[in-house]
Amino acid sequence: MPFQIVHNDITKMNTDAIVNAANSYLRQGGGVCGAIFQAAGAELLKKECDEIGICPVGHAAITKGYRLPAKYIIHAVGPVWKGGDQGEDNLLERAYRSSLELAKEYHLDSISFPLISSGIYGYPKDKALQVAISVISEFLLHNDMDIYLVVFDRRAITLSEKLFTEINHYIDTYYEDSDEYEVRSRQNRASHEFDQIYNVNSAIFAKRDLKKTKKLRKEPSAKNDQLEKTLFEETPFEDALCYSIPESTPRCLEDVINQIDETFSEMLFRLIDEKGKADVEVYKKANIDRKLFSKMRNKEYQPKKSTALALAIALELSLDETKDFLMKAGYTLSNSNRFDLIIRFFIENKHYDMYVINEALFTHEQPLLGA
Repeated sequence: MPFQIVHNDITKMNTDAIVNAANSYLRQGGGVCGAIFQAAGAELLKKECDEIGICPVGHAAITKGYRLPAKYIIHAVGPVWKGGDQGEDNLLERAYRSSLELAKEYHLDSISFPLISSGIYGYPKDKALQVAISVISEFLLHNDMDIYLVVFDRRAITLSEKLFTEINHYIDTYYEDSDEYEVRSRQNRASHEFDQIYNVNSAIFAKRDLKKTKKLRKEPSAKNDQLEKTLFEETPFEDALCYSIPESTPRCLEDVINQIDETFSEMLFRLIDEKGKADVEVYKKANIDRKLFSKMRNKEYQPKKSTALALAIALELSLDETKDFLMKAGYTLSNSNRFDLIIRFFIENKHYDMYVINEALFTHEQPLLGA
């Protein structure tokens, strides 16, 4: 997927470039900066940084990656937090944009960011996260690149207390233990099968009753008693419930294929048209890259569940529409799955911001949406 939040050590990210939360002098510091210098080879990296010289706050510079898996290191200089009224947001946004523009200039396909300025520079982590997501999501609307936001400590990603509380309350309300859910599912299936049998037998009774009622009207009154008796005794209700649905007439393979209804791919592009959206708008909002989206035009395409849900979010489907959409791909939403419940929470509340949803999933240690 184009944008992911991952729990990892940024020095181990195998992307074209990693971003260093640098100081203006591009010298080895503490935290992320110190770790990157050590992993790349401090002396080698120091020499190239010295040649560059000073990099102003809000700007970025690029060097080789040396001993890192990444080919390049982009050194982004974020602001020191001074309370929020000294233009810190603008400077931090500029640091992210400068890094992304450098990556684009060097024709890089992937880049990994730390949460810039959120360490020893004191930028509040929740505010730093909002800035990062805002700039990255805006960039991805007009560019194709795999971007990772790498956090070493999951606690760096914090939802608002209100949203966190609401999600947890929703999970507590609707969550069902997997064993209990399976029992209920079996009961529902049994009930559905009973309804099918009941409906078939109701049709049988109705057809037979109609014939015998017509016969009653034609027969002499002397025979009416016997006919009325056999009307209800001829086929006991218990036996009727055991009546099996007759097998359909054998069909050839061509008949079966011709009766297959709308595929997932066909439903996807029909919904895009019905919702008045453009293809690029949908795959960008769904956090899906263009190449994968182009494959979805194949009628045989089978998505992963996370991909199907990401598309449902991008299309802003209702809960019922989402369930129908998932069924086309062979999936459902389960009350015994926390991932599913979190998705349901956002859909029921008509909250379709993919990045906020993924932030919530990350906080609850669940897979992210996208592909």
